[in-house]
Amino acid sequence: MSVFDTVVSIQSRPLPVIILADVSGSMNEIGKLDSLKHALNNMISSFKDASSSALEAEIYVSIITFGNQAANIILEPQSASEIANDPSKMNVINKMQAIGDTPLGKALTSLVDLLENREIYPSRAYRPFIVLASDGMPNDLWQQPLDRLLNNERSKKANRLALAIGADADESMLKKFVNNEEMPIFKANNAIEIQKFFKCVTMSAIKSSQSAKPGEIAPNDIISLSENVKELFDED
Repeated sequence: MSVFDTVVSIQSRPLPVIILADVSGSMNEIGKLDSLKHALNNMISSFKDASSSALEAEIYVSIITFGNQAANIILEPQSASEIANDPSKMNVINKMQAIGDTPLGKALTSLVDLLENREIYPSRAYRPFIVLASDGMPNDLWQQPLDRLLNNERSKKANRLALAIGADADESMLKKFVNNEEMPIFKANNAIEIQKFFKCVTMSAIKSSQSAKPGEIAPNDIISLSENVKELFDED
């Protein structure tokens, strides 16, 4: 029996949101990692607040970090409500540390292995949101794991979004990850722009979870939501 089947009600099906978070040493610069932590905490709290109104889907969150020559699943897939209600699980995010290189290939391998595990992601799960946030260039063998991701039956249908943090981010790699000409690479040059991006991710996943077809959202809708987020932040 899948972990989802033990906690998700009969009416709800899991909608996975998987974050690939760069925690290489350069993420220590100008508060990038602190801003990422803050944005992830806000995202999970917002998912929890929206869960009561979602009839068809319940958002499940997992986080894979990559840095210091390793990739780690620091947050196993579980409902946003369960995470938000457990301080020890939220503290996993706050304990993230930036160190070392950028082993993206290992993170992509961990991601595909996770998606292919039917005990974790059963066939009843909706199309996932996969989000990659990075501020640099990968320094391991990442092309083959990326090809595996793009050709995997589950992940090739996923909603993939990418955030280039700072001027040194490898936008060419991020475009290959997204692999969709209609979906732009989002860019963040400061803490506020990191928060804006994850607010857009939050609104996109919530909108998708509450739609007639959970897990599906058009790139134009995500772009439109990103513009709405800019207006909200400008008002503040």
